[in-house]
Amino acid sequence: MTRKSPAARPLGAKPHNHQHCIDDALDRAAMLCEQRGARLTDVRRRVLELVWRSHAPVGAYALLEALQGDGRSAAPPTVYRALDFLLEQGLVHRLESRNAFVGCPRPDRDHVSQFLICRDCENVTEIDDPAIGSAVSRSAATAGFVVDRLTIEMQGLCPACSRAAHAR
Repeated sequence: MTRKSPAARPLGAKPHNHQHCIDDALDRAAMLCEQRGARLTDVRRRVLELVWRSHAPVGAYALLEALQGDGRSAAPPTVYRALDFLLEQGLVHRLESRNAFVGCPRPDRDHVSQFLICRDCENVTEIDDPAIGSAVSRSAATAGFVVDRLTIEMQGLCPACSRAAHAR
């Protein structure tokens, strides 16, 4: 059974005002885009806001439905162009295993994307352990492989779902 929370928290996070997460992400996005000379249009900003609605991944078609629910005449290319921009700017990450997107809590710097994905509640937490990226890069180099992009996704149970599973 999947339990989804509209404002699921990252692993280990204390209860918080999730609207603050959204507002902070939008403010940082506006600042970074301005610094980079990139244009954060209303549609791109709204897509980013929709991605940040939860710490759970969201698919492109769910984003499209939400945009259309706003009364916008959005089509799939609109959403995909916005997501491409947000990915290029490092404002969101694509979870390969879910074909879905999550907001990046550290868009101001390049980093290896490492995710803990709960298979029950679908909560996603991005971790940043340089040792993981270094170990993978060293192993790839030993094999003569040049890494262009690295996304590490670990699936299992978050603490809350793990406790619930043990209680059953």
